[in-house]
Amino acid sequence: MSQFQPEFERRTKQRIAKIVTLMFCFVVVPLILVLLAMRPAVADGPKHYTDLQFGPLPEVRVPDYQRFVLKNGLVVYLMEDHELPLVSGSLFVRTGDREEPVSQVGLADITAAVLRSGGTQVHPPDQLNQILEQKAAAIEAGIAVNSGSVTFSALSEDLPQVFDLFAEVVQQPAFPQDKIDLTKFQLRGGIARRNDQPGGIASREFRKLVYGNESPYARTVEYATLDRIGQTDIKQFYSRYFTPDRMILGIVGDFNPGVMRQKIENAFGRWNPSPNKATSTTISVTQQKQGEVYFANQPSISQSYIQMGHLGGIVKDPDYPALSVMNEVLNGFGGRMFNEVRSRQGLAYSVYAAWSPQFDYPGLFVAGGETKSASTVPFIKAAIAEIERIRKAPITAEELQRAKDSVLNSFIFNFQDPAQTLSRLLRYEYFGYPKDYIFQYRKGVEATTIQDVQRAAQKHLQPDRLITMVVGNQAEINPPLTALKKPVKTVDITIPAPAKPAIPQT
Repeated sequence: MSQFQPEFERRTKQRIAKIVTLMFCFVVVPLILVLLAMRPAVADGPKHYTDLQFGPLPEVRVPDYQRFVLKNGLVVYLMEDHELPLVSGSLFVRTGDREEPVSQVGLADITAAVLRSGGTQVHPPDQLNQILEQKAAAIEAGIAVNSGSVTFSALSEDLPQVFDLFAEVVQQPAFPQDKIDLTKFQLRGGIARRNDQPGGIASREFRKLVYGNESPYARTVEYATLDRIGQTDIKQFYSRYFTPDRMILGIVGDFNPGVMRQKIENAFGRWNPSPNKATSTTISVTQQKQGEVYFANQPSISQSYIQMGHLGGIVKDPDYPALSVMNEVLNGFGGRMFNEVRSRQGLAYSVYAAWSPQFDYPGLFVAGGETKSASTVPFIKAAIAEIERIRKAPITAEELQRAKDSVLNSFIFNFQDPAQTLSRLLRYEYFGYPKDYIFQYRKGVEATTIQDVQRAAQKHLQPDRLITMVVGNQAEINPPLTALKKPVKTVDITIPAPAKPAIPQT
C-alpha cells in the first residue's frame, strides 16, 4: 500500500484544486459581479484627443558599460542585461562595399555571405549550421556601403560554445568554392529580377543620377562584375579588412563581465593585425545631374513611381536638428505633403519628403510617392510647391510644436533596450561621433525655433537642383512630362546579358 501512497496524495491534491476552482467560478465571481452591478452608473463619454493628458516621458539613461582595448587593437564594449537569459554581440568592421573595385562590384557582398555560409576551417558549413540550430543560436554576417558586421545571439547557458564558434567564423573562414558559386548564382538571380518592382527602379536610378553610375553609393552589381570575382579576390578582401585593429566588438546580455572579458581575451587576444591591412579610401561626392526630368517607360503598369531630390548632407551637420523638425512638418499623417498633395488635392497614394543624411558621406534629400498615371505632372508640381513653401514662408507655431513633440516623443524609442543603446555607442565610435551625440541632438531639437526651420530649409533645400526620376506608363501620362518645362531624358534600364551560364558548380 505504501508504494501507492505518493500517487494517492497527488490525485487527492488535484481533486482539492478542482473543488477550489469550481467554488471560485460559481460563488466568488458571481458575487463580485452583483456588487459591481449595485454601483451607480457614471456617465463618462470618450474624450477628444486634444483633451487627453499625458505624463512626462521617462528619463533616458544609458546603462552602465565597460570599454577596453586589447593589445591587438580590438575595441570592446560590455553591457550587462540580466532581464532575460540571452546574450548577443555585434562586431563592427571598418570596411564596406565602397572599398571594392568598380570592376568587381559584389565582392564585399560575396565575402560577407560566404564568411558565414562557407563554415570555418574547423567546422564545415553543415556541421556549423547543425550546432547553431540545435541551440537556437545564430551567427550572421553582412557588409553595407560603409561598414561590415558579424553578429551572434545565444542563450546564456550556450554562450561558451556559441562565442567560440563566432570567434572562429570571424578569424578562420573557409571560403569554399561551392559556396562562392552558390552566392554568385543567387546574386545573378537578383540581377535578372531587379526591374520587377517599379519602385525599386525609381530608387536605384535616382541614386545613380545624384551620385553617378560608378559611385560606390549608387553602382549596382552586374553579371560582368560577378564574373571577375574569384576565390583569391575574396580571400584578399577579407585579409585586408578583417583585422582586429579595424574592429569594434560589443556584447550585451546575461553574463558576468569578468568572465566575458576573459573569454574575449582567450578567443581574440592572440589574433595579430594583418601586415597587409588597408586604409579606408576617401571618396569625393558631387551631384552629377541637376534640374532635369528622367523617365523609364514601363508600359505594363498603370501608375507612376516618382523620386525627386538632390544631394544631401551628413548627420553631424549643426542644422540636422532643425532639418529633423522640418521633416516632421512635411511628412506623415498631419504633415504638409499628406494634407495637401494626398488629402486635399487627391494626387497620391503615398507621398513623402525627407532630409536623409548619412554618418560619413553626403546623403540625400528625396521627395516622392506613387500616383495614377494621369496625375503624374500635377503630383510633381504639387510636391515642388510644398518644398518651395517651407523655404519661403515660416511654419506656424502649431506646426513647430507638433513636429518637435513628434521628434522628442520618438526619442525614447532609441533606448528601448540595452542592445539598442549599445548599438548606438558602437556606431558613434565607429564613425567618430561623441558618445553623447544623441543627447546633443535632442537638445538641438528642443532649442529649434520657427526661424531655425526656415533658415535650414532655405540653406539646404535647393529646388533649382532637383532631379526628377519617373517610372511609369508613357502612353497614359497626360499631360506629358514635357509640361514641366524641363528637359526630359529617357533612362535605359536594360539588364546587360550574362557572359556565361548562371549555374552554380557542385
